[in-house]
Amino acid sequence: MTTENTPLSTQANPEARRKRQLILLAIVCLLAGLAYGAYWLLVARFHVDTDNAYVQGNVVQITPQVGGTIVAIEADDTDNVNLGQMLVRLDPVDARVALDQAEAQLGETVREVRVTFANNNALAATVDSRQADLNRAQAELARLTADLARREPLIDGGAVSKEEIQHLQTAVANARSTQAAATSALAEAREQLAKNQSLTDGTTTETHPRVLAAAGKYREAWLASKRLGIAAPVAGTIARRSAQVGQRVASGVPLMAIVPLDQLWVDANFKESQLESLRIGQPAVLTADVYSHRTEFKGTVAGLGAGTGAAFSLLPAQNATGNWIKIVQRVPVRILLDAQELAAHPLRIGLSMEVSIDVHDQSGKAVTESARTAPVASTTLYDDLDKAADARVNAIVSANLGHPVSLKRAG
Repeated sequence: MTTENTPLSTQANPEARRKRQLILLAIVCLLAGLAYGAYWLLVARFHVDTDNAYVQGNVVQITPQVGGTIVAIEADDTDNVNLGQMLVRLDPVDARVALDQAEAQLGETVREVRVTFANNNALAATVDSRQADLNRAQAELARLTADLARREPLIDGGAVSKEEIQHLQTAVANARSTQAAATSALAEAREQLAKNQSLTDGTTTETHPRVLAAAGKYREAWLASKRLGIAAPVAGTIARRSAQVGQRVASGVPLMAIVPLDQLWVDANFKESQLESLRIGQPAVLTADVYSHRTEFKGTVAGLGAGTGAAFSLLPAQNATGNWIKIVQRVPVRILLDAQELAAHPLRIGLSMEVSIDVHDQSGKAVTESARTAPVASTTLYDDLDKAADARVNAIVSANLGHPVSLKRAG
């Protein structure tokens, strides 16, 4: 019995073992399916992911505000620079000549305007003198006319000779001419005074339009002289330097760029089918290829683009054609990064990122509604230039007036 049953039991064992293995495999697959289903229900369906994401940032172009010849370059690619640090210097000779000419013109204008104001008093004295001349001429005419009136009735009686009457008549005629000349001279003096007063009415020497115009020219020359040194308007890293010593540059020509690496963000390009649940303010987890996915960055959705990338491309797609193939479009979603994490793990513009956004919270908006209350970027680099120019203008005007003044710019 034992020898006959041995082959059957040996044959049955592999079949039983295979059956157990299949059952175990089915159970494992079932458990895996249940686990994935639970994961999808609890986690995966509340996350949207993309690997079409890239680091972006502000690229601040450094351009001269005035033309000139480059005589020094004080920063190069990859250098870190601080706010106000000198980057490029231009030849100052021409600007200094223009500044000296503007200073001389301002001083000359102030003195000419002083003369204009002083002429008011001189012309007023001339008017008084001409008025006195007219009064004398009128008095003389009145006297001669009265003498003639008294003597004319006496000519018939022989008490007064005809010759005397003729002399009196001539004197009266001359007195009338003198009066007319005095009247004309007075009118001319008054016109001269009115003309000069029209140049000074409602103003003072330091606020006269000619002085203000000359002061504006001087400020322009002053600012041009100070802009020969091109300083960094923001702190960051130098990139794309094209400036060369001896190069003649015009205003507005890019010389280099500054990238503030502490103000980066990520533009994640999500498919249009992923946008339904995206809201501003949702948290995101990002990884960068540069750190081999060992480092995670925490981010926040800051806004969704106003259109797809294709809509704003240089050559937009023309879909109203006969041969049309539907292509899933993508919309850029801006994600802000944590400044401390950026400082600990620096990124660069253009690096690839992988983004996963948690869409549990649906309380946010899909479109930004509130207006921005602060500038996107600003600099205080140029604030003191105006103040220094004003101080110099006041010093020049005061020196030519003989007393201190404080000119105020319009606006």
